[in-house]
Amino acid sequence: MVKLNKINKWYKTGASNTYVLRNIDLEIKEREFVTVMGPSGAGKSTLLNIIGMLDTASEGEYHFLDNAVHELNEKKRSALYKQHMGFIFQSYHLIDELTVYENLETPLLYKKIKSSQRKGMVCDMLDRFQIVGKKDLFPHQLSGGTQQLVGVARALISEPELLLADEPTGNLHSSQGEEIMDWFKTLNEEGMTIIQVTHSEKNAAYGNRIINLHDGWIR
Repeated sequence: MVKLNKINKWYKTGASNTYVLRNIDLEIKEREFVTVMGPSGAGKSTLLNIIGMLDTASEGEYHFLDNAVHELNEKKRSALYKQHMGFIFQSYHLIDELTVYENLETPLLYKKIKSSQRKGMVCDMLDRFQIVGKKDLFPHQLSGGTQQLVGVARALISEPELLLADEPTGNLHSSQGEEIMDWFKTLNEEGMTIIQVTHSEKNAAYGNRIINLHDGWIR
């Protein structure tokens, strides 16, 4: 599903380059549940953003579902992402001008799902995450934990083939976090491919493979 070949990512700092990722070779097959671990600043989120087509590599090749992502323009990358991926952001990335309901509905609009079906899917998610009472509120009116739940629900509502999760339970109570991870496990068993970034050994144990990043290198 995902194949990275000699991926490098750097930023210009004066006359030199500061590397964030170095020579990343990585293959992730369909139905895997992969965990990316490493210290802060290791490049974990950058790697996830490149896989999620929210950032581009400085060098190297990226293939996703047999598409040469490194050769696609931004519009085609965006279409590929919207059709096949869901992303849970560490900092939520909810749309400030939209209510909880509208935030959840947005991925379904991208997929051109009919209105009546969208309504049912959004209501199911609101119920599953016990946030029905928050549906008409805007992100700034929510606690960090509730924003996290909305972010998880939004990533999952369109049943993506690939779920990318950056510290998905970081702002949740332990019981909520366990419930989310249990659900991830079930979704993975049903066929969803999952890549999560986490510092939690407990969350990592839900996956079937751990990738360790250190100073931009896979160790």
